Amino acid sequence: MTFHAPPLSITTEAAILDHADEFVALRRKLHSEPELAYKEKKTSALVAERLRSWGYEVTENIGGTGVVGTLRNGLGEKSIGIRADMDALPIVEATGLPYASTTPGVMHACGHDGHTAILLAAARHLAQTRDFSGTLRLIFQPAEEGGAGAKAMIADGLFERFPVDAVFGLHNWPGVPAGQFAFLSGPAMASVDLAIIRIVGKGGHGARPSHAVDPIVAAASLVMALQTIVSRNVDPLETAVVTVGTIHGGIAANVIPDSVELKVTVRTFSETVREQIRARIITLAEAQAQSYGATAEVAYPRGYPTLINHRQETELARQVALRHFGAERIETNFPLITASEDFAFMIEARPGSYLFIGNGDSADLHSPNYDFNDDILPDAARYWVALVQDYLAANEAPRTSEPATGPTP
Repeated sequence: MTFHAPPLSITTEAAILDHADEFVALRRKLHSEPELAYKEKKTSALVAERLRSWGYEVTENIGGTGVVGTLRNGLGEKSIGIRADMDALPIVEATGLPYASTTPGVMHACGHDGHTAILLAAARHLAQTRDFSGTLRLIFQPAEEGGAGAKAMIADGLFERFPVDAVFGLHNWPGVPAGQFAFLSGPAMASVDLAIIRIVGKGGHGARPSHAVDPIVAAASLVMALQTIVSRNVDPLETAVVTVGTIHGGIAANVIPDSVELKVTVRTFSETVREQIRARIITLAEAQAQSYGATAEVAYPRGYPTLINHRQETELARQVALRHFGAERIETNFPLITASEDFAFMIEARPGSYLFIGNGDSADLHSPNYDFNDDILPDAARYWVALVQDYLAANEAPRTSEPATGPTP
């Protein structure tokens, strides 16, 4: 797939750079006033106000606090969606920055403040220049951090009310040189599921264990047994993670409790492996509990699906970076990501791709010391401008594709 649109002009770059300080300040304002999933009222109001002031048609309260801005120009029939997430995390910030969170126990520790500011910077330029032909949909999504805000927006009629031929998203990535772009075709980010296992025994005095059924011993045995799933049940050419994140039981050293609860996170890149691990966890929990005279109750809520980028849209996105930024700005050894992302729901519903931009040598995502790198904001905004202008260029037919398939890496 090739494009014939010229690279972004020096004027475009200069125009975005001229307003960079404004959007860095906006990003830092968002950082200082973080809001948790489905509580992004101030953030979504700010987004809506800015979009309206630039001439977008704005619809609020989609899937909760979601916002969609629509801008039409020319006679083009194609439409493109670009999504940014807005929510923060329940983390106590430790950066000590002048613009650190003023909301106790809440922090933008994943860069969603940056993603929102990037898309707003691009939105302003696109509204002022209108150098495209077609329909632009800007999707500002709530509740990515475990709240499935993408799913909520889709359930609220996102793509029926605001149709798009393709949808794209972006995430900053610490450890990748600042401003480097990365693209993964096919499975890119893992699915996530939660197993909640309750081992039920019989409580008693710690000095008389023979009169009790000890769920702690059964739980300890189960923790070790769960570690064999990936190493002994999953095909070694597949990728999967099973992690016991919490184990709770008992209130005193000399008391055997009635029950113990474990919470397990599961990450996979294929539906076959996803189902295989679910079945194996339930089997092991029941068998290990029974072997100690206890019983197991397993709840298994499904989380986000595997994020599978569509090949055609991913190649389109890569070529935009290649054409407008050069081959030296594309990261060629970017690995699969075992973290999860609810943009997966959007590209289950529509063709699209999720790409990454390096955040430089920063603290990891979800760290209390993390901070978004403001230096990457102008180039990320320029990228969205380039993608819109290339995708909504004149005389182009709508693009559709199926998700990339084949053996899971």
